[in-house]
Amino acid sequence: MRIMGLDYGSKTVGVAISDSLGITAQGIETICRKEENKLRKTCARIEALIEEYQVERIVLGLPKHMNNEIGDRAKLSIEFGEMLRRRTGLEVVMWDERLSSVEAERFLIESKVRRENRKQYIDKIAAVFILQGYLDSIRT
Repeated sequence: MRIMGLDYGSKTVGVAISDSLGITAQGIETICRKEENKLRKTCARIEALIEEYQVERIVLGLPKHMNNEIGDRAKLSIEFGEMLRRRTGLEVVMWDERLSSVEAERFLIESKVRRENRKQYIDKIAAVFILQGYLDSIRT
């Protein structure tokens, strides 16, 4: 069973996919859009990836505040998750993603990715951290 991890942002969605055993997460791509509310092409691409990788579940990052409150960005993520659930018929698990982008940034710095190139990778790497956290939690 493959699981898809998503890092939903205002203009990008980072995508990661698990291996078939559900042990490791690999970054696949970053889906970009020009406007925050223009989601038709984004959803179509996610649906194509679901079919291509035979995904059975989606893990979507939930960007809570550090005090555990749900802010505007998290509400938008929840709405996006509900839309994906309706469109795909798959279970969408909301996963606490606090600090995933910080971890992704640190990973890119340690990997010696140049500052001007980090932006193109950060969402995909954040999706990997989100999905890997989920995969690790279901194995224990």
